[in-house]
Amino acid sequence: MRVALISDIHGNAVALDAALADLDARGYDRLVCLGDAVQGGPQPAEVVARLRALGCPVIMGNADDYLLTGADSGAEAANDDRRRRLADTRDWSLAQLSAADRAFIGAFVPTLPFDLDGGWRLQCAHGSPRSYDDLLLPDAPHDEFARLLAPDGRTIFSGGHTHVQFVRQFPDGGFFINPGSVGFAWRYGQPVGTFRADPWAEYALLDWADGDVALTFRRVPFDVAAYRAAIRASGIPYADEVLARYDTAAEQR
Repeated sequence: MRVALISDIHGNAVALDAALADLDARGYDRLVCLGDAVQGGPQPAEVVARLRALGCPVIMGNADDYLLTGADSGAEAANDDRRRRLADTRDWSLAQLSAADRAFIGAFVPTLPFDLDGGWRLQCAHGSPRSYDDLLLPDAPHDEFARLLAPDGRTIFSGGHTHVQFVRQFPDGGFFINPGSVGFAWRYGQPVGTFRADPWAEYALLDWADGDVALTFRRVPFDVAAYRAAIRASGIPYADEVLARYDTAAEQR
């Protein structure tokens, strides 16, 4: 079985199309989206249309829930200006979506477990199976993974949320996969005031056959110029800030 894992599209249909074209060329048996699909980018309705056509399960992410409810969980620190900007973008995003689109997002599932073979299973979530707000970073101690995941030696966990591609193996068997971000890949540790996004769509492929496992991380370049044009044409609030994330990427392309 080949399972494709995508996550954190954040309203970027240009990057999603690039990832899906790469996936189609490689083939897969199951596709799961780990959440944060719609909110934050210039193409929320287009992303919903792609996911609806795919018919794949989609996990509810923190940004998906915020889009629908407007509720701030308080998990991420934000000042009043940041909250206002998030609310303005949310209002704009909702205005782009039909009632059917919103109902589609409302049907995203909290988690998704499914069986592999040999007594193993894959457990899909956004942050962790406990909460879509849980942060699991590559340098987190094993105790943090144990607390949030409770590894049992027969489960492969997958989650998004942090936009970082990595795998963490557990001492008693099993591992955690983060496929990275399709629509908003970026690097941690950038100096303040120089933030830039990466010009590629990230995803992961898990190949599983009778306990023989292979994991592939993919980074697929997307058309940054086309995405910048979509930002300009969309009317999304604070478009200049969104464009600025890709200034260097656009020069590289």
